Amino acid sequence: VQLQAFGGGLVQVGGSLRLSCAASGTGASSATMGWYRQAPGKPRELVATVTSGGTTNYADSVEGRFTISRHNAKNTVALQMDNLEFEDTAVYYCNARRAFAPRFNSWGQGTLVTVSS
Repeated sequence: VQLQAFGGGLVQVGGSLRLSCAASGTGASSATMGWYRQAPGKPRELVATVTSGGTTNYADSVEGRFTISRHNAKNTVALQMDNLEFEDTAVYYCNARRAFAPRFNSWGQGTLVTVSS
């Protein structure tokens, strides 16, 4: 599965930004898709995931501020980020994974989100 991410950029504290990711390839529609992020000097961490059935999971730090959604027919996943904080500054990565055959764990190119005052 190949992933291409869109969005990112510079936003002020309290602002909003939307990331999108398009998946292509066999198995994309049944994959769990999500977003991870990596801030400078820190390990990559989970932001949010959504299963093919629509079950979502969020990191505590973004719960209530970020919303993940997917469009199964188009194999896309979006991350709506509201009330952004300085600590949200990071490179954001789209991910698609499937634990059953054919298994895969694919990553898109990162997209930088910078939150400033």
